[in-house]
Amino acid sequence: MPVPVPAEALARVERLLAAGGRVILGLVGTPGAGKSTLAQALAHALGARAVVVPMDGFHLAQAELERLGRADRKGAPDTFDAGGYATLLARLARPQPGETVYAPEFRREIEEPVAGAIAVPAEVPLVITEGNYLLMDDGPWAAVRPLLTEAWYVDGDEPTRLQRLIARHERFGRSPEAARAWVARSDEPNARRIEATRGRADWVLNFG
Repeated sequence: MPVPVPAEALARVERLLAAGGRVILGLVGTPGAGKSTLAQALAHALGARAVVVPMDGFHLAQAELERLGRADRKGAPDTFDAGGYATLLARLARPQPGETVYAPEFRREIEEPVAGAIAVPAEVPLVITEGNYLLMDDGPWAAVRPLLTEAWYVDGDEPTRLQRLIARHERFGRSPEAARAWVARSDEPNARRIEATRGRADWVLNFG
């Protein structure tokens, strides 16, 4: 069962939707902060009015990361197709009557993105997109923030975040030692970069 949505968060969404038109809500936070959990909880609460389109669908394929020499830091800003992500958001922001836009989805069980996995019909008023780098202001990532109707920074208890992150890596095949090493080597340097973008959010939500 999805976790309960904070009442203030749901109220903010309802105010955005009341203005009419397509709303693109961005959820940003460090790895393990609860972005995906919040996105799914919001979508569950709003039913047919919302679709979740995660940034993670734009991970570069493993073979391409290996070719570029970036596989050992998968999850860093330059291991995503940021330009492709911004292009999709621009298309989603301007829905065409009767058109369904298809977005990719990252499948953790295979550690690869899958194209065309998420359908976004034109009549859905809210697209919730969540990811680490939505508030960055350099390179191709800079095109993302202007496309968001509103951006929330998802914050929470730091020890809980780290425990959740290590457990996630273990769940998808890493040993406890390898999970902790990956968090220290890859996730935490990325987290510091994400924290530096917090000031560009419209709202900071403490979530778990």
